[in-house]
Amino acid sequence: MISFVGAGPGAPDLITLRGAARLGAADVVIWASSLVPEALLDHARPGAEIHDSATMTLEDVLATYQRHPGAAIVRLHSGDPGIYGAIQEQIDWCVARNRDFEIVPGVSSLAAAGAAIGRELTIPKVAQSVVVTRLAGRTKESMPPRESVAAFAAIGATTAVFLSAARPQELQAELLGATSAYRAETPAAIVVRASWPDEQVVVTTVGRLAEDLAATGATTTALVLVGPALTGLAARSHLYSPGFAHKFRRRSAPGTTLGRPA
Repeated sequence: MISFVGAGPGAPDLITLRGAARLGAADVVIWASSLVPEALLDHARPGAEIHDSATMTLEDVLATYQRHPGAAIVRLHSGDPGIYGAIQEQIDWCVARNRDFEIVPGVSSLAAAGAAIGRELTIPKVAQSVVVTRLAGRTKESMPPRESVAAFAAIGATTAVFLSAARPQELQAELLGATSAYRAETPAAIVVRASWPDEQVVVTTVGRLAEDLAATGATTTALVLVGPALTGLAARSHLYSPGFAHKFRRRSAPGTTLGRPA
């Protein structure tokens, strides 16, 4: 079995129980030292064969799979492997060769960044959608033409921009384009190495984003959050309102706020 395991955003205790169990049982572990803290390897068993993918090509990784046809292998990806994890090409290899595989979800850095700034990312009547995107950059050919940061900025939802810290001016320009729903005063946050011991959190605005992002010195492992939901102000939720009923709870009786089972 080849297990594509999400290591989580960085903190060793933010890997899932299943992910830690797969690491503990693995014969072979391939991990990315540039993105995953070495402390995550504490979950691996003594004697496991460890490979650092930071200097490996896809062909190197696949060759390692090929050399261990009967082994329990963990490919340890940062965050959640389904978000910018480059796992589909590995899955295709497994399918073509009838190799058993599984995907073990991980805590995304998006979730960790939201926790770091102490904000809910979906506020009723403000933002009910979260867009996950990035600048095109060196891999411009992989970006569908309709999925630019500027195109998503026109929606005005909460936007999480990955893999773009090295181009702060370009990012700010796209967020403030002619069709953007954002303004210079729209709140933004920069979270560098979310949940790592040296985590940085910068609360800013779109108008100050380029300057503040450059000042962090970060070019990798940085996530930018943008949108009016980051103000933290929210109307009362209907879900827990005494006057709102659902399949588990009736409306509260007149003159009381006590919950009543349905």
